[in-house]
Amino acid sequence: MVFSWPWALLSVLIIPLIFAIRWWMRRRRRRAAVRVTSIALVRTALPGRTRWTRKIPAALFVTGLALLAVGAARPQASVPVPQTSATILLALDTSGSMCSTDVDPNRITAARKAAAEFIESQRGGPRIGLVTFAGSAGLLVSPTDDTDALIEALDGLTVGRGTAIGQAMLASIDAIAEVDPSVAPAGANPPGGESGYAGAAIVVLTDGANTQGVDPQTAAQEAALRRVRVFPIGFGSTSPAPMVCENSQFDGRGYGRWDGMSGRGGFDRGRNVRMLDEPALKRIARTTGGSYHRAENADQLQEALDALPGTFTVITQRVDTAAAFAAAGGLLVTAALSLSLWWNRPRPPTR
Repeated sequence: MVFSWPWALLSVLIIPLIFAIRWWMRRRRRRAAVRVTSIALVRTALPGRTRWTRKIPAALFVTGLALLAVGAARPQASVPVPQTSATILLALDTSGSMCSTDVDPNRITAARKAAAEFIESQRGGPRIGLVTFAGSAGLLVSPTDDTDALIEALDGLTVGRGTAIGQAMLASIDAIAEVDPSVAPAGANPPGGESGYAGAAIVVLTDGANTQGVDPQTAAQEAALRRVRVFPIGFGSTSPAPMVCENSQFDGRGYGRWDGMSGRGGFDRGRNVRMLDEPALKRIARTTGGSYHRAENADQLQEALDALPGTFTVITQRVDTAAAFAAAGGLLVTAALSLSLWWNRPRPPTR
């Protein structure tokens, strides 16, 4: 907890001052004591309260004053607040290895389905953009809240040669900069002096290692300078499997061959050997303040995507709690005065 006006806490000193005045007044009353001959008369004049009930109003009063003093200092508490204006960039790997069938029916189909379900679950929430990357990276859909347009764009994913993870991250930064003035595009000098993370994040879903273009660690440093966190997801199992894609999933530049027997396209290399560079993905997460997630099948991929929004769409903000302290202090002071007046009300004489 922090205070906007910490000097106002000095008002707590009024409490020991009250005790000092009370002690002084009690001392004066002892000097002015009146002698009486009837003990019964004294008992009748005294309020019918126990020792502890006499102290309750004083304790409530002192506690109330302390709360009012804290409220005067304008305390602020850090609380998690949902951020509906966040921007999420999904960078999807569309390299040839995404045709591996170790995930049914193949990796790219499972990734497309998981991404569609994730986008649907965020309907009405943060803006989402799509970047795809193989040998190069490109913006597929600018950050938008049009869920239907995003899902429709996923239906046209095709695979190609190469894996440009670093370039995909830079393309994602540029896409975020177009809709968020607080984030500078790649290559520009980011504004300084700001703390915390930006209201944007990049999710990189890949099954391989960077093979060309910008080094991923260089791109991660660019993201960190802009306070943009990156959450890499390593997708695929360690089991070699045939690489088979539907003919419509090829990029049309002769990357695959047509398998007439199965009615699907397949790669000449036959079986896939998993080349996921987990150490590099973990370094990206550490550099940017994100986290790395591992998904060997479609269910784990869906779980990883579902767990992410709570990480980057909920931010910590400082909320002024002075009103709460003032209200609580006022109630306690009122209760103390009310109890004191009630217990010290005039009593009818007893016969």
